[in-house]
Formats: sequence, structure tokens, C-alpha cells
Amino acid sequence: MDGEVLVLNSDYEPLNVCNLRRALMLIHLGKAEVLHTSSRVVRTFSGELESPSVLKLRHQVRRPIPQLRLSRRSIFARDDHQCQYCGASGRELTIDHVVPKRLGGKGTWENLVACCRRCNSKKGDKLLHQTGMRLRREPRRPRYVPYISLSKYLAGQKNEVWRTYLPVVPGLSVEAGS
Repeated sequence: MDGEVLVLNSDYEPLNVCNLRRALMLIHLGKAEVLHTSSRVVRTFSGELESPSVLKLRHQVRRPIPQLRLSRRSIFARDDHQCQYCGASGRELTIDHVVPKRLGGKGTWENLVACCRRCNSKKGDKLLHQTGMRLRREPRRPRYVPYISLSKYLAGQKNEVWRTYLPVVPGLSVEAGS
């Protein structure tokens, strides 16, 4: 059983993305109701049912305001898994310090970008003006902090049904190119 299911709080706020097994357990225990299903069919001991795509919890769950962590995964998600110098995408991405560490560059949202190996080698530990390279987009900390992880939020933007429930954030949605 594979697949991901968007879980909404009782007030329809996006709360989490869980796997299909967990979603079926929430439904079976009466803790959630199905709002949307996918075209897939799941076979259980009691018969067949349509695979859930979006669930809404029956009771409100209180959560602390999440903190957006600076990590490789969140940098790649912010930069849409594309090199910020040439636009290449793929699995061969690294993290580049725009201002190199040896020149005082810090490990911050504003100084780290996704970068392909070729551009990372070309830039080395030089400043941008020394290499003639340009950033496609100025790196900055995302303003919106979703309860679900940044990468799950951005992936969810590509799901038409989920998009109905995910808040629109200027500069962070798939349509905006990030």
C-alpha cells in the first residue's frame, strides 16, 4: 500500500501528509472522514474501497506554530530542484554558498542555493562577479511556513485536488515557478 493522503484539521487547515495505511487506519477508527478519493482501488478483508486522497479530521487538533528548518531538503524544495545558475534539474544537485565560506559567507537562507555539479565546479570558491555567473532568482527565506514540510507543500501544489485546500502563497506556488 503506497500513496500519500492530505490530512486536514477539522477547520479544513492542511495539517499533514500521511501514507495510505495511516489514512485507512484513521478512517477505520472513526477519527477522519474522506473528502476526496483517487481512482485507485484498495482491497481490504471487508471488500474494496476507493483510495482516499484528502481526509478531514473529526476533531480539532491543536499544533504549535511550526518552525521552518534550514536543510538541504528545504533548500532544494525552495529552489524547485533546479540549479539557480543554469536552470538544470535532476539528482546531481549540490548546495552552493553564493558568498563562499572562506570569504565570510554564512549557512543562511539568503546565501545557500541549489546548484548542479558543473556550475558548482565552475564557480568554485569565487564571488559571482568574478565568474560572470548570475543567479536566476535571489535566494531568500520562504515567508510561509506550512504545517506540512516545505517539500510536501510544493509537491502538493501539483495535485489539483490538494491545491483546493493548500493556501496560495505568492512566490511559493508551482505556478509562480518556485
